[in-house]
Amino acid sequence: MKRIAILGSTGSVGVNACRVAAALSGRIEVTALAAGRNTALLIEQARQFRCRTVAVQDPALKPELEQALPGCRVLCGPEGLIELVKSADVDMILCAIVGTAGLLPVMEAVRAGREIALASKEVMVMAGEPVMNLVKEKKTVLIPVDSEHSAIFQCLNSLDSGKAANLILTSSGGPFRKVSREIMEKATFEQALAHPVWSMGEKISIDSATLMNKALEMIEAHFLFDCPEDRIQVLVHPQSVIHSMVEFPDGVVLAQLGVPDMRFPIQYAFTWPDRVDGGLERLDLAKVGHLDFEEPDTERFPALDLARAAIRAGGTMPCVMNAANEAAFVRFKNGEIGFTDIIAVIEKTMEQHNNIRNASLDDILEADRAARAFAAAVRRGS
Repeated sequence: MKRIAILGSTGSVGVNACRVAAALSGRIEVTALAAGRNTALLIEQARQFRCRTVAVQDPALKPELEQALPGCRVLCGPEGLIELVKSADVDMILCAIVGTAGLLPVMEAVRAGREIALASKEVMVMAGEPVMNLVKEKKTVLIPVDSEHSAIFQCLNSLDSGKAANLILTSSGGPFRKVSREIMEKATFEQALAHPVWSMGEKISIDSATLMNKALEMIEAHFLFDCPEDRIQVLVHPQSVIHSMVEFPDGVVLAQLGVPDMRFPIQYAFTWPDRVDGGLERLDLAKVGHLDFEEPDTERFPALDLARAAIRAGGTMPCVMNAANEAAFVRFKNGEIGFTDIIAVIEKTMEQHNNIRNASLDDILEADRAARAFAAAVRRGS
C-alpha cells in the first residue's frame, strides 16, 4: 500500500485524485489531506478515507474540523502544510495546490525523501532549477501529473530528454481558437471559462483561454526534462486525444494517447512504475474519427513567445511571468481589465523586472512578491 497525501484535495485535480484513490483502494491509502476553505468537502473526504491528518489554510476553521473529525490531527496554515508533508505515514504527496503556495511544501517533502506527484505547474515555473537540483540531491522520485508532461514522461520513461530531438506539447487551442482579436478583446470571464474539452478550475481555464497554460507548461518542460527552449514545440490539437509527443533523433515520433481525463495521469503517478486497470474509459479511435493539428497563432496568443523569452532569460524571469499572470487573472476576474489585457500586464511586468541569474530561494520569493505588486497596479496603457 502506497500512503498518499493530497494537497489541494477540494480542487479539480484533488477531487479527481480522490476518485482515483477510491478506485485503487487495494493499492492506495490516503492518509492525509490539505485544502483551503472548503471544509464541508474536506470533512467528507477525510471521513471517506479515514485520514489520520488534515490541514487547512485558515486557523479559524480548526475547531469545526476537530469537532467533525474526532481522532484526526488538524493542522493549520503554511506551517501545518509543511508538517503534514513530513509526516511519517506519508510515502508520496500529490501537490495540486493552485498557484505558488505549493512551492515550500514540495521542497520540504523532497527534503524529507517523499515521492512527489506534481500537478502544480507553478512550482516548476517559479523555482524549477532549485527544485530539480534538490530532487537529484535527495535521490527521490518526481512524477509530473500535468497530462502533457505525464505524456512526455511516459514516452521517455524518465525525466531524461537527452535521447529526444524535440518535445512536442499539444494544446486544445482553448475557447478562442477560431475567433478574432476583436472578439477576444470583448470576451467576458464566463466566456473565457468555457473550455471546449477539459473541465477545470477557474484559474487553469482562463490560462487555457490565453494559452498561458501552455506557456507555463513550456517552462515546466524546460526544467523537468532539462530541455532547451528551441527543442520545445507546441502543436494545436483540438481533440486533446494526443496529450503530447516526443520526436527522436531518427525522426520517429512517439505519442501518448488517451481519453481526456485527468484521472489517467494521476493514476499513472500513483501506480508508477506499474500500470493497472482503474476502471477508466478506454479510447475508441474509430469513434474519435479524426485527429487535427495546426500551428499556434502567436500573434493572437503571444503567451508562447513570452514563455520562450522567460526560458532564454532564465533566473527569476519565469517566476515573474507566473506571478504577473496570477495577479492579472485576479484583475480580469474582478472586471478591472479585459481579457487581452492579461498578456499586456504580464509583458509590462517582465519588461520592468531586473532579472537575477543563479537566484537563491529568497531571490525567487522576493521576485514573486514584487512582480505581483507591480502587475496588480500597472495601468493598461502605461
